[in-house]
Amino acid sequence: MSKKRIAVIGAGSSGLTSIKCCLEEGLEPVCFEGTDDIGGLWRFQENPEEGRASIYKSVIINTSKEMMCFSDYLIPDHYPNFMHNSHVLEYFRLYAKEFDLLKYIRFKTTVCTVRKRPDFPTSGQWDVVTKSEGKEEVNIFDGVMVCTGHHTNAHLPLESFPGIEKFKGQYFHSREYKNPQVFTGKRVIIIGIGNSGGDLAVEISHTAKQVFLSTRRGAWILNRVGDHGYPFDTVLSSRFSYFLKKIISLSLINAFLEKKMNERFDHEMFGLKPKHRALGQHPTINDDLPNRVISGMVKVKGNVKEFTETAAVFEDGSREDDIDAVIFATGYSFSFPFLDDSVKVVKNKISLYKKVFPPNLEKPTLAIIGLIQPLGAIMPISELQARWATQIFKGLKTLPSQSEMMAEISKAQEEIEKRYVESPRHTIQGDYVDTMEELADLVGVRPNLLSLAFSDPKLALQLFWGPCTPIHYRLQGPGKWDGARKAILATDNRIRKPMMTRVIERNNSTTSGMTMVKVMLAIAFFAIIIAYF
Repeated sequence: MSKKRIAVIGAGSSGLTSIKCCLEEGLEPVCFEGTDDIGGLWRFQENPEEGRASIYKSVIINTSKEMMCFSDYLIPDHYPNFMHNSHVLEYFRLYAKEFDLLKYIRFKTTVCTVRKRPDFPTSGQWDVVTKSEGKEEVNIFDGVMVCTGHHTNAHLPLESFPGIEKFKGQYFHSREYKNPQVFTGKRVIIIGIGNSGGDLAVEISHTAKQVFLSTRRGAWILNRVGDHGYPFDTVLSSRFSYFLKKIISLSLINAFLEKKMNERFDHEMFGLKPKHRALGQHPTINDDLPNRVISGMVKVKGNVKEFTETAAVFEDGSREDDIDAVIFATGYSFSFPFLDDSVKVVKNKISLYKKVFPPNLEKPTLAIIGLIQPLGAIMPISELQARWATQIFKGLKTLPSQSEMMAEISKAQEEIEKRYVESPRHTIQGDYVDTMEELADLVGVRPNLLSLAFSDPKLALQLFWGPCTPIHYRLQGPGKWDGARKAILATDNRIRKPMMTRVIERNNSTTSGMTMVKVMLAIAFFAIIIAYF
């Protein structure tokens, strides 16, 4: 019996792991990549191709290496916890080399159309039309994995800013920004306080005469350095936190997080405090913004009401004259122009079961991978999505009925709308641990904490109190990795290693204090396990 052929569209992080997942399930992947290299969003280019994701030269990733690695291939120990984009790309190159993925990729090949074959209701097959060097080709595939991401189509809402057409300075979307030197001595407005807006405000403020950061709603600012110097996402993303969310109200969690963030700096005093709660919007992660605000190099302003030829008038009535440039850090929209009517996107909203499968197909042979905006890393979520999708393609797992999937999609959408501020940015939100645990259940790789509490208490303790890293999902079930246990128990060492570049004598009293803390955590863990299960 011949292997099922799977088309993988895109060779970024989601595409690479999808190729590997296909191979693990004995499927035959063919990946189509429009450019001449892998990496997608994380491959910096001065002049990126149209329709391709783009980053600026200084970008450092907002998720730490322990939380963003693929589950059976660790990021090198000496790499920093928060990596520059060049390190991220290098890791993807190492991953592709380790698992020999490049030979399955057809570079400089654009996917023009993906359409159902006439016998799709029985075969589930697709005609995939591609173009390379001006020549079109049609191939038949048993399944399709769309891995094109959601940072490609710049959202530039000029209609919301009257007078911008009269403005004599330069204005453009943040996608086009590359370095701060061109703004030396200038007065610049950044519109939008997401991660890109915050980063650009900080970076440009080092060369500009003055930077104004304009925001409609304000934002809660998280920094990468969490409690005791640990990466913030390793502190926040544990099963203990996941457990607390189930027994404590969202209001109390919001209050706790807001108190923590205001201890660093008072968001109201800095003009940043939003009306929404901490978990009501995707947070902005920025270590340096408060420092630039307190030094006056960045001034936080409200929403722009209108532009004149040389000035911006804000909704509070204030005005800033002699503006040289405006950068719109207003996010992205996503679409799939090569797909037929199988998937519809309306105002950045899309109906997908578990954010992966369209519910309306006769056969579940189309999967969208990585179309999620998590409070955490996308890469390991994409990997679990791909592990699940390839199990479905192979027939090892099945999907519920269409009506059950639609009900689940509606429920998930209602929860998003209830929790988050209404915005195109929040249509594909998901919490990291919740999403990973849910997908792991579907794949059959969620660790059994109750069993491990008795058979391997040391490991169980780490799984519960420590960061919920992707490696957890290689301990048991399909795709089990023999090195997973050792890697999980060494998590703390890997976090510390790249920073400990100077030899310091350890304090014995500190060590004994930490031992006592571990004992107390162990007691608490077993009490929770017994009560909860």
